[in-house]
Amino acid sequence: MTIDIAAVRSGFPALDRTQDGKQVAYLDGPGGTQVQESVIAAMAGFMERGGSNLGGPFETSRETVSVVSDARAAVADLFGARRDEIVFGQNMTSLTYAMSRALGREWKEGSNIVLTRLDHDANVSPWMQAARDAGVEVRFVDFDPSDGCNLDLVALDEVLDERTELVAFTHASNAVGTTTPVAQIVDRAHGVGALTYVDAVHFAPHGLIDVDESGTDFLVASAYKWFGPHTGCLFGKSDLLERVQPYKLRPSPDHAPDSWETGTQSFESIQGVTAAVDYIASLGDGATRREQIASAYGAIGAHETTLSERFLSGIATIPGVHLFGHTESSGRTPTFAIDVEGVEPAMVSRMLGAAGCFVWSGDYYAYEVMHRLERPTAGLVRIGFVHYNTIAEVDRVLDEIGSVSRIG
Repeated sequence: MTIDIAAVRSGFPALDRTQDGKQVAYLDGPGGTQVQESVIAAMAGFMERGGSNLGGPFETSRETVSVVSDARAAVADLFGARRDEIVFGQNMTSLTYAMSRALGREWKEGSNIVLTRLDHDANVSPWMQAARDAGVEVRFVDFDPSDGCNLDLVALDEVLDERTELVAFTHASNAVGTTTPVAQIVDRAHGVGALTYVDAVHFAPHGLIDVDESGTDFLVASAYKWFGPHTGCLFGKSDLLERVQPYKLRPSPDHAPDSWETGTQSFESIQGVTAAVDYIASLGDGATRREQIASAYGAIGAHETTLSERFLSGIATIPGVHLFGHTESSGRTPTFAIDVEGVEPAMVSRMLGAAGCFVWSGDYYAYEVMHRLERPTAGLVRIGFVHYNTIAEVDRVLDEIGSVSRIG
C-alpha cells in the first residue's frame, strides 16, 4: 500500500484554508491534527439523529450504548487490545490524573516510581503529585541530547529495584520526536514487579501500537492527535481495571471499564473516535480492521519517512539552524525541534505563521525536555508532519526557515 496524497488531502476540509491567497501548511500535527470529513459527519450525525444518556429504556439510549461499545471495539483494534480494556475520558491528562490517584493509594511506604525526562508533563506531574501524596520517592531516567535524545536504558536499570511500583514513559517524544523501545522498558519494569504506563499520544498518528506485543499494563492516547475529536482513550489490562478502584460517584457503575468513566461522556465525540479509527483502517488492506490498520501504518510510515528525509537533508544545509534529536529518519517520528541562531523561537514561529506555515514554539508542555536541553524559558521551534502533508510543504517550510535564518 502507498498513500494517495491527493485523495487523502481531499478528505480534510481544513486543508483548503488559505491565507493571503495561498493554501496554509498545517505543520502543527504534534499539537493536534486536522479532522477527517468522515469524523465530522459521524459527530454531526449523532447530534442530528438525537442522542440520549446511557441506561434509558428507549431507543436513543440503546443506540448510545451501541455507540460506546462500537468505539471500544474500534480503539481496541487500534491498540491491539480487547474492547473491555478501553476507557474513554476528556483527554489523556484527565485519564492519567484519574489513574495516578487510584494507583497512588496502593503504593507502599518506602517504595518508588520511575519517570523520564523525555515525557510530556501530562505523564510526569500527575505521578509526581500522587507520589507526594503517598509519600513515595520519584526517580528520573535521563536522555542523551548528544545521542539523538535517546532514553538512557542503563540509567533505567540503575533506578529500578524491588520497591519500584510504576514506570511511566513515553512511546515517542512530542518535543523532539525520539521513539523509545517500549517492549524492552516494559520487560525491565516487569522484571522488578513494577507496573507500566505508556503515553502514546504523540506516537499514535505515526505508527502501529500493539499492547499485546509490548505487554504494557496501561497505555493512553488522544484521538485529536489521529484525525479525530478531543477524546482521551486509555488501555488497561482487564484484571487491573477491575482490581484497582477508581475515584467515582456512588451510583455510577461498579465494574470496568465503565467504572472509570466519570460523568456523562461526550457521546458525539465517541462516535467520532470510531470514525477516526475506521479512517485509518481505510488506508490499508486486510481481512480485519486490525489488519487494515497495520497495513495503513506501513503506508503512513513510508510516506512520513520520505517527508522526514527531505526535511532532514534540507535543514542540514541552512546555516545557523540547530536540530535536536535524531539526524536520520529512523528512531524518530516526523517531529522536529530546531533553534535558529539569533532569533527567538517565538519570533520564528510568528514569522513562519505569517508566511502560512503553522508551527509551534515554546515547551509544548515538554517541561522536563526543555530543562534538560537548557531551553526552559524560550523553548524551541517545533515542525511536525503527518500523512496528509506533502513534499511541497516540506520544501516550503525549509525555504521560510532559510529566510528567517538570514536575519539572525
